[in-house]
Amino acid sequence: MKRAALYLRVSTVDQHPESQLYDLRQLVAQRGYEIVHEYTDRISGVKAKRPSLDRMMADARRGRFDVVLVWACDRLARSVRHFLEVLDELNRLNVEFLSCRENIDTGGPLGRAIVVIIGAIAELERNLIVERVRAGMRRARLDGQHIGRRPLELDEAAIVRDRAQGLTLRQVARTHQISTATVRKVLQRADSACVKRVEIEPSGTRMNTGPKTAA
Repeated sequence: MKRAALYLRVSTVDQHPESQLYDLRQLVAQRGYEIVHEYTDRISGVKAKRPSLDRMMADARRGRFDVVLVWACDRLARSVRHFLEVLDELNRLNVEFLSCRENIDTGGPLGRAIVVIIGAIAELERNLIVERVRAGMRRARLDGQHIGRRPLELDEAAIVRDRAQGLTLRQVARTHQISTATVRKVLQRADSACVKRVEIEPSGTRMNTGPKTAA
């Protein structure tokens, strides 16, 4: 017997999900599923925050059910992109998806074909977005615009000097408005440069004190 999770959503607190729940429970009885949890959100379809949907996806990742049933696809997601993302994750988790109104069942061959088509559309959309971003970056470079975060302008000598005077890493970082990790990198570069200078200097040299005179 498959473990089923029901997801219901109404747009306002004045609306009630009983009509959705009645149809879904009938479908569960016809399929011979076992309802393990019912998740309900009372929130507008355009809102990004959906606490019950988030809990359902977290439980799906824990393997607490085998199939998700919704009354209609637009009850599940706030946009086409969000729907594709949710459906793709459920597919990767081997959780079937069933929509009552659209009669979509990813447990059957037609439903699995729909998932493949949806996945291909989602991948195409991602590739188009990436290409648009790259084209924008190329155009910005041709216009002489800087791409990415600008490098920090550091007074490394002052950082080394402050540290040598006894300031803690945090105090040095606060003084120069940088992170302690950046302070460590500057000090490591200074130490490395000092070691290299020592290695370059000839060893065994003596100061010329002139000829020794007899006592």
